[in-house]
Amino acid sequence: MLSFAYPWLVLLAPLPLAIWWLLPPHSDRRASLRVPFFDRLVALSGQRPRQGGVVRPRGWLGLATLIVSWCFVLAALTRPQWIEPPLHRDQPTRDLLLLVDLSSSMDAADFVDASGRTVDRLTAVKQVLDEFLAQRKGDRAGIVVFGDAPFALVPFTTDLDLCRELLRGTVVGMAGPRTAFGDAIGLGIGLFDKSTVQAKTIIALTDGNDTASKVPPAEAAAVAEDRGIVIHTVAIGDPTTIGEDKLDEAALTKVASATGGGFYRALDRAQLAQIYDRLNAIETRRTDTVTFRPKRDVYWVPLAAALLLSLVAQAARLLAHWHAGSARNAPLSIPRLAP
Repeated sequence: MLSFAYPWLVLLAPLPLAIWWLLPPHSDRRASLRVPFFDRLVALSGQRPRQGGVVRPRGWLGLATLIVSWCFVLAALTRPQWIEPPLHRDQPTRDLLLLVDLSSSMDAADFVDASGRTVDRLTAVKQVLDEFLAQRKGDRAGIVVFGDAPFALVPFTTDLDLCRELLRGTVVGMAGPRTAFGDAIGLGIGLFDKSTVQAKTIIALTDGNDTASKVPPAEAAAVAEDRGIVIHTVAIGDPTTIGEDKLDEAALTKVASATGGGFYRALDRAQLAQIYDRLNAIETRRTDTVTFRPKRDVYWVPLAAALLLSLVAQAARLLAHWHAGSARNAPLSIPRLAP
């Protein structure tokens, strides 16, 4: 489709006519030839000399060339643009942050993977998270790992393949043996500071109570609720564990309910997969479709047409002059009279 960026410039179409009407004609003084026998030439020619200018009439070809060329130039000034077919792009409207516990208790081998092999808790979590991230096309995702302290493994990005690759490289204890769950929520809240989307979600996975945080999880959850961040908590492993690694379900439930999220318990890999199925139903993918129609300037087309027209007109004029000169220089043929 063709459009014009400055269509109002067509109002300049009568400008040459206004110039012709308002401005005086162009005059050109040329030196004349002086002859001492001018009066005799006048008498012999029978013409009467007069004072004034000589206006050379313009042929129809030159006038038509000027009019059409002006129209082409005016068309180029309006900046014609060819509008390409629309391009559609899905823009994410939600930021999803995963909090993954890497404390020493995640090394307990009490999960069974899809092939029936016994694996540790972190391996089972990484397998299910990998499948979960593969379904999050259209979201921005980030990953925070925590042990003695939280660390941002992946800042928010739409490159979910990168998230999956870096998640596969995590190992138990790489962030320390203890659990700083409250500090992990605090770091996650900080990562959302530059987020401009409305939907902000945290999914926290841990198998132990908070033993190393400077900020209690309940206080961190209150701050998250004020920032409009929803936290879903997933308890990993056996809730009957005793000692320092005992699962604090009450704290996880309180964090989730304070922010409008849900608390889920995963005793095995099958339950963990079901939890992500439920989260997929709750946290459906939302996108804004941005439509953009590229524009390509084609002002050069009327300019090229004007140039081509002027070249053709000049060529036609030169050809006409050449033909007229050939006719004048042709020898006269005198017919012979029969005797």
